Amino acid sequence: MVAVLSRGKMRRPPTDERIELLPRPRRMRRGAGALGLDRDGSVPRAVGPEVRIDASMSAIPPQGYRLVVTPAQVVVEARDAAGAFYAQGTLRQLTKLHAEIGAMPALTIDDAPDFAERGVLLDVSRDKVPTTGTLFRLIDELASWKINRLQLYIEHTFAYRSHPAVWTDASPLTGDEIETLDAYCRERFIELVPNQNSFGHMERWLKRPEYAELAEVAEPAGETMSLCPIDPRAIDFLAGLYDDLLPHFTSKTFNVGCDETVDLGKGRSREAVERRGRGRVYLEFLEKIQALVKARGRRMQFWGDIVLEHPELIPELSTDLLALLWGYEADHPFDAQGAAFAEAKVPYQVCPGTSAWLSLAGRTTNALRNLEAAARSGLAHGASGMLITDWGDNGHWQPLPVSYLGLAYGAALAWCRETNEGLDVARVLDAHVFRDRAGVLGELARDLGDVYRDTGVQPKNASVLALLMLFPERALGEGRLAGLSVEGLDRAEARVDEVAARLGGTRPDRDDASLLIAEFALAADMMRHACRLGRARLRAPGGAVTAIGPGVRTALADDLRTIIAEYQRVWRSRNREGGLRDSVARFESLLTLYSG
Repeated sequence: MVAVLSRGKMRRPPTDERIELLPRPRRMRRGAGALGLDRDGSVPRAVGPEVRIDASMSAIPPQGYRLVVTPAQVVVEARDAAGAFYAQGTLRQLTKLHAEIGAMPALTIDDAPDFAERGVLLDVSRDKVPTTGTLFRLIDELASWKINRLQLYIEHTFAYRSHPAVWTDASPLTGDEIETLDAYCRERFIELVPNQNSFGHMERWLKRPEYAELAEVAEPAGETMSLCPIDPRAIDFLAGLYDDLLPHFTSKTFNVGCDETVDLGKGRSREAVERRGRGRVYLEFLEKIQALVKARGRRMQFWGDIVLEHPELIPELSTDLLALLWGYEADHPFDAQGAAFAEAKVPYQVCPGTSAWLSLAGRTTNALRNLEAAARSGLAHGASGMLITDWGDNGHWQPLPVSYLGLAYGAALAWCRETNEGLDVARVLDAHVFRDRAGVLGELARDLGDVYRDTGVQPKNASVLALLMLFPERALGEGRLAGLSVEGLDRAEARVDEVAARLGGTRPDRDDASLLIAEFALAADMMRHACRLGRARLRAPGGAVTAIGPGVRTALADDLRTIIAEYQRVWRSRNREGGLRDSVARFESLLTLYSG
């Protein structure tokens, strides 16, 4: 092995085992020797990279590349510009990993993606609308992980010109901002795909008197309301939204949502559903929406959960659309559901999640297994892509960095499952996301995200700690709170203390390092509070919050006020003001109970 001189010391280039990239490439072979780097850690201009893009390079797949590093030269070969972009991203990761050494080993990388479309969906409707600066940073990070699609999930947070009353307090994205983001994405080989839910999850509209006549039911089923599918005015309404939204995007794809129409057939469409069936009424409305989308030169995406409840209708779906198969648990039946779409020759994509929402700090083990299952199944059944979702249900309490683990691991699996399944996610988070020189924050994020398991209660699609704070009037011992114990909460709080104590030893090399640390500290504080609340309820007569002793309630109230103040500060560091009041109102409901 060739030793190299770096900052006055003789050091050896790292071995293969120490080269951890995000994502790991398909094939990497070591060569002889090493390439010396400039003092700033960059590749000397005299040696490259020489970039060769040639569409006739048939041995290199679309979006793929070959990267060759020798002691004297760096060469990139690709058949398209995207592949060259990804090669240079890999090269930047390599130089960062070897900057302190002063040299990187000679090597050859042959790389290409499993899925042609590798996307992220970010919820910007459940209260939290990021600033453009936050979105620019996230786009840069996603591009560095070779993500090439981004969707911003919209219910009401676009500034529709004819509907200001719906978004006036939401700090929405404007058409000009969308166009700026679209251009920024395109420069990084990311397609910004428009997204507007168009059937269910329309409560932000339908609760308002001026839109109430379009609703299926007068009152929401839980927290969701749907458009009435038999009212022709609903289609006219959607046409107006699309005409306002779509011109700001260059993408020719459009996600219209249409998931979780839980109130379908329970109101104005009841008779139609009784005569024709719930699935048939749903499909007929979906087809009308598709006609709108097609008339505007777009290909429609839609969430596939409702048609999967009526599998006999799947063969009737147009092959011009694309079904999105979503599921967020480790044991989600991606195989059976993917096979149903594949057998009917309906194009589809797999859509796992980060498991960050309704969790406070994540659900690490569930996220990893869910993402792996989706990638394996999607490849087995011919899915055209993988869309990693990051939702914000019930106030979007989780800080953004909690989602990085799922986003990064999902991006790696979507690129090449074979080489990335089982990736040391904590290590790559430290190397390429948090850039923690101490190598601590990646493990901290992983471990804090697994505290939900220490409680001994693992409900679906949430952590019990988040549920305790969000729904403090739900009865203990029932539903998703069943099985809760003082011992489990003691165990969880002790684990939070142990993990959070490591924050003082982190050294993230980012301009938002202090904010990053504060966000994980806030998540830990919320988890501790949930443990204390749960214990107090378990010890109180009947388990009601109001039955907790006054001294304990006062202490809990003081702690929660401190959390709220920090939550507001952290929120404003990455997000717009709109939505903050609604998100904080969920804390304040608990605070009211503490007041007795």
